[in-house]
Amino acid sequence: MKTNKKNFNFILGIGIIIFMVLFVFLGRILPLRDANAIDATLKFAPPSLKHPFGCDNFGREILSRVIQGSFSTFCIALGTVFIGTFFGIIIGALTGYFGGLVDEILMRINDAIFAFPSILLALLFISLLGPGTYQVVIALGIAFIPSFARIVRGEFLKNRNMDYVKCAKLLGASDLRIMVIHILPNTLKVLLNSVLIGFNNAVLAEASMSFLGIGVQPPDPSLGRMLSEAQGFLFKAPNYALFPGLAIILMVLGFGLLSDSFEK
Repeated sequence: MKTNKKNFNFILGIGIIIFMVLFVFLGRILPLRDANAIDATLKFAPPSLKHPFGCDNFGREILSRVIQGSFSTFCIALGTVFIGTFFGIIIGALTGYFGGLVDEILMRINDAIFAFPSILLALLFISLLGPGTYQVVIALGIAFIPSFARIVRGEFLKNRNMDYVKCAKLLGASDLRIMVIHILPNTLKVLLNSVLIGFNNAVLAEASMSFLGIGVQPPDPSLGRMLSEAQGFLFKAPNYALFPGLAIILMVLGFGLLSDSFEK
């Protein structure tokens, strides 16, 4: 029964992700209106065949803006997870494999950073770097490093004294080879699950920061900023908030279901 549920989550999650990828990437090559093109005559135009998602308070095409905003969110989340995973693996592998003074120094620094919620830590870096797309990627990436480092460290601690590692040492394998070739592949399942969860968290964090006006800056579209702009028009034009909100939900739901299917 549990296996059937995981299979269902996997299939549904993959289906939603494929749909969102096709929506975003195919939408970018279709002859749609410029996402930033303003037309006062289309102000609050309702959804129609010509404008499937309707238009916003500036007469901009909501469909084009949702597509561009989803693409920005996807790229930011991808960059965030890459930075967090790359440096998290390095720190976690070194501390988990060698232990001792290396572990003590790096993990105390890691724990100090981990004590702050990721979004607050990202806000701190944004205050230093300034708002913008690249700044958001760097800020969130740094904020996500501690969580990935702790996960990788735990897996290396669990594996470093196993028989296959001892055999590799007896055969003369270097520490680097043991870490990269022998132990790291055995952490991939846990790491993949963490990456999927991290991607979800990055999507929500980016949307939150853009909602507050410190993420993607205008005129570039952002799902979070679109939700912020739509606040005052929820009754007049509910479609303005509905479609960017739905894009965020689908993105998070797809990767969340996929992550759930990898859990033990």
